[in-house]
Amino acid sequence: MDAIPLSGLFIILAVLLLLSAFFSGSETGLMTLNRYRLRHMAKAGHRGARLAEKLLARPDRLIGTILVGNNIVNVLVATVAAVISFRVYQDFGISEELALTVGTISITILLLIFGEVTPKTLAAIHPERVGLPAAYVYWVLRWVLFPFVVIVNLFSNGLLRLLGVSPEDAAQHNLSTEELRSVVAEAGALIPQRHQRMLLSLLDLEKATVEDIMVPRNEIAGVDLTDPPDRIKAQLIGSEHTRLPLYNGSIDDLRGIIHLRNALKVIATEPLDSQELLNNAREPYYIPEGTPLNQQLLNFQNQKRRIGFVVDEYGDIQGLVTLADILEEVVGEFTSDPAARIKNVSMEPDGSYVVNGGVTLRTLNRTLGWKLPTAGPRTVNGLVLEQLEDIPKPGKQVRVRDYLIEITETQANVVRTARIHPPTAAKAVEAAA
Repeated sequence: MDAIPLSGLFIILAVLLLLSAFFSGSETGLMTLNRYRLRHMAKAGHRGARLAEKLLARPDRLIGTILVGNNIVNVLVATVAAVISFRVYQDFGISEELALTVGTISITILLLIFGEVTPKTLAAIHPERVGLPAAYVYWVLRWVLFPFVVIVNLFSNGLLRLLGVSPEDAAQHNLSTEELRSVVAEAGALIPQRHQRMLLSLLDLEKATVEDIMVPRNEIAGVDLTDPPDRIKAQLIGSEHTRLPLYNGSIDDLRGIIHLRNALKVIATEPLDSQELLNNAREPYYIPEGTPLNQQLLNFQNQKRRIGFVVDEYGDIQGLVTLADILEEVVGEFTSDPAARIKNVSMEPDGSYVVNGGVTLRTLNRTLGWKLPTAGPRTVNGLVLEQLEDIPKPGKQVRVRDYLIEITETQANVVRTARIHPPTAAKAVEAAA
């Protein structure tokens, strides 16, 4: 390098610093690329994204190429800096120790600022602007440095395998449900708030089971075939449901499900023939208890069904679930009768809520934003009975977390209605008492 003038050495040093900045910045840019956005861009035909995706499929080879190139450049930087220091020592009469010390400190600062911190910060803020163009360079450079990369990866991958890590696993990382929830929640204005709620509700389907949304067996509306024909006809004509269970005496002796459209021609006959109703009915569809809602949604689709009966391990019917019930878990209530919700939950002037004992705790939490415990009993009635360990009388109060529950009506062995004071209203009631 003696033939190169000092000015030429400084130019070479500047070029090497730019190369160091390229390797450092592109490493950060490629490694911080959003893999799912990258996949989307690659499918859309972006060539740089396709190359980057292929490079990131084997990060060990990519990192090996980057670090081999970066280390070669940094060694050259140190060499050129040493030559410059020696020239300065010769040309300006500065002591050798001072020249080397100043040169070492200067090149360290230059590498930190221009070769590491600045390019990496820029790449971390704008990974696509840095990483995607760099993919073209590395696609060629990986073949140029291939022998060196193979040797480096041979030893590094051997050490990784001793630690139980395989480079081939790099492409196997998928988003978990909770991570996907975070992505949806942080989408901001990109996804409308209502759509965010629907997506999050869809993810929540795997956490809920058919028991959480089923109509309890004592509230199932059906047709008892042992009733007089006139009563059966009146029940079919006045039904608010499109499908009704047919049973003999008890829901446990379930015989079928009839669609009111199919029942019209039977209703027109005199006298009404119960056997003809059964001939036009469909076999009942049973659902094992504990089935997650996301799985049951697929089951309804596969079986071409819209209604099913939840049965326990003994085969006894516990309740009824419809396709509409599951869809409402995703999109919210779409019942055509607003009174259907008012009779179950109604707000009082003092801020309390009068709730039907059969309302599920999960429904209250989702509708009102409450935090009632859902790990045990599923309904208000079950929660009260568990807390009191006795059949309560009207007027009895029980505190569950920060909620004050007052029994207002009982029937037989169940809580018919209860008044629930949320935390703020509960404190006011206790203060007044």
